Amino acid sequence: MPDPSPAIEGKLRGQGVGLPDFCSLPVLFALLLVGAMTVTLMWLTPGEAARIEDYTVAMLFVAWIAALSTLALCKLRNQLERLPGLFPYAGVWVLLVVLVAVAAMIVAALDHSLGMGLTPVSAAPFVRRCTAVTALLGAGLLRYFYVVAQWQARMAAVAQAQVDALQARIRPHFLFNSMNTVAALVRVDPTAAERTVENLAELFRAALGADRAAVGTLYEELQLVDRYLAIEQLRLGTRLTIRRDIGDLPVAFPMPRLLLQPLVENAVRYGVQPSVEGGTVNISGHAHRGGVELRIDNPLHDAPVSGGHGHGLDNVRQRIAHHFGTAARVDAGPVDGRFVVSIYLPGSPRHARSGR
Repeated sequence: MPDPSPAIEGKLRGQGVGLPDFCSLPVLFALLLVGAMTVTLMWLTPGEAARIEDYTVAMLFVAWIAALSTLALCKLRNQLERLPGLFPYAGVWVLLVVLVAVAAMIVAALDHSLGMGLTPVSAAPFVRRCTAVTALLGAGLLRYFYVVAQWQARMAAVAQAQVDALQARIRPHFLFNSMNTVAALVRVDPTAAERTVENLAELFRAALGADRAAVGTLYEELQLVDRYLAIEQLRLGTRLTIRRDIGDLPVAFPMPRLLLQPLVENAVRYGVQPSVEGGTVNISGHAHRGGVELRIDNPLHDAPVSGGHGHGLDNVRQRIAHHFGTAARVDAGPVDGRFVVSIYLPGSPRHARSGR
């Protein structure tokens, strides 16, 4: 596989690192945690009057500031991200400092008017102290968010580059086989050859990414599988039998392009083609509340077939991990004289009948 690093670095340089999702609970928790730790350390500092009342009020002040800052940044995130370069992060830092300064002035004014004695007689030192602490902690926290965002962007670019490389490696095999089938049919059965060319065109469109869409639907993927099997049926004739049990699968379930086709190709190539008698390929699936489960199985032969069920399975596993995460599952192995590949994909699309 070619080294994707130069392309990844170029892509990362060409794209800005986005701001974190300030509307999410983890960001609010991070602000609360940093603020609480700061208040605790300042309260425990030797020489300071360690009154529990002061500590409680300071914690309430930090919680209020964290909630107010998160709300303001959540509302202004889209506007800040329109700024070029690192200015979005600079804008967030300035906004945090200004918010804390204004909030500190409001708290000092309220405290003095109510005579509670929680802040110094002069409001200026209290405001300066809060602003300075926020400037330092805000810079460190934003640096952390920036590094995390860079790492996430790089991991996403690496994963996408690996998926693109895997797709590029798997395309030529079935396309060249299909073209050989067309060449054999041109003189013998022109109608079948024309139909095969149409099926091949759809496979080319999907394999070469004519529409550049990374994700299609389960129904579209099953249509591509049918087109591939139609080509193989012409090549293998009665040696190839297909059984389907996919009536309740949801048509709108999102699925990467050409995810099932390599598995069906493996089933035909290593389960049916080596046998003089041929065999049956079963394609089945059903919907779960939390996703869908698909199963493809083919006959096993006593004589080993070189290269069977390796590259296609690796491709599918990595693509599924990229698109669906760790909740997805791919199981493969012999079961009662057949090679069975079972795929579980998480998700809860609207369950409409495919009508196939």
